[in-house]
Amino acid sequence: MNPLQRGVFLDLATVDRDDLDLSALRASLPEWGFHPRSSPQQRDGRIARAEVIVTNKVVIDAEALEIARDLKLICAAATGTNNIDVETARRRGIVVCNARDYATDSVVQHVFTLLLTLVTRLDDYRADIRAGRWSAADQFCLLDHRIRTLAGMRLGIIGWGVLGQATARLARAFGMEVLVAASHNPAHPTTSMDYAGERLPLDTLLTQADVVSLHCPLTPQTRHLIDAAALQRMQPGSLLLNTARGALVDPEALAQTLRTGHLGGAGIDVMEPEPPPPDHPLLAPDIPNLILTPHTAWAAHSARQRVIDQIVANIRAFVAGAPRNVVE
Repeated sequence: MNPLQRGVFLDLATVDRDDLDLSALRASLPEWGFHPRSSPQQRDGRIARAEVIVTNKVVIDAEALEIARDLKLICAAATGTNNIDVETARRRGIVVCNARDYATDSVVQHVFTLLLTLVTRLDDYRADIRAGRWSAADQFCLLDHRIRTLAGMRLGIIGWGVLGQATARLARAFGMEVLVAASHNPAHPTTSMDYAGERLPLDTLLTQADVVSLHCPLTPQTRHLIDAAALQRMQPGSLLLNTARGALVDPEALAQTLRTGHLGGAGIDVMEPEPPPPDHPLLAPDIPNLILTPHTAWAAHSARQRVIDQIVANIRAFVAGAPRNVVE
């Protein structure tokens, strides 16, 4: 058994908006400090006596680990741990755990919300109604924006993990053909992945897909994976979806490609950095057929509750001497 006394949640407001059940989390340790958010200046005082740190986006670097002398467990309130110095924690005997596969339904739902909005031209028709064009029409319907159906379209998936595979299942239900890109991760070669079909080189996939959806992690190999050259390889009128990481796409290149009309549209849920500054290239008002959402693909109520529940499970497993979801 690993008895623990004191925990701190440094940025609870990034998960909970006073709508989640925190009772099990509160009961998981005798003493908790819950903070909606923590600035770098506030962090150090809050972690000084903590045995457990829960963080979503607050950075726990080597300096923080030096300050938190009693620390035994770090729980990431997310899957990604790029804000945590995992290597230094490991050297100090501190266990790092994350939350996994909690938002699959939420993310996939959002992918198709973006896609359906683009192919049905939903935003354009809603704008027409607000502008009075339907009321002024000389027939029963408006047909000013070309509507497409998903059936028969080819969806290219980059990133064949849990989210990529779940997206593929729903795509097939819509009658789409699924194409899967070869892996960019040396640790996960293409031949080891659970896919019966041929994994296509990225350049080939880009030229064949009607829709490209990103589900891969951000690594040195995938940063700006979709750059100006990749965008030009995509079919004229094709669509790009990114619910993964903002830096997978070169924002300047995407903005310009949309302006030229080469792409039919893009649905983007993630930016680099976040929140984006007012002068971010993708916030320019003159970009056509671009849907932006504020990193909410993951954020369904059920998904956020699962994050809390997994944090509780991670703490209980550590206390029982059998840590789970350990980040290696």
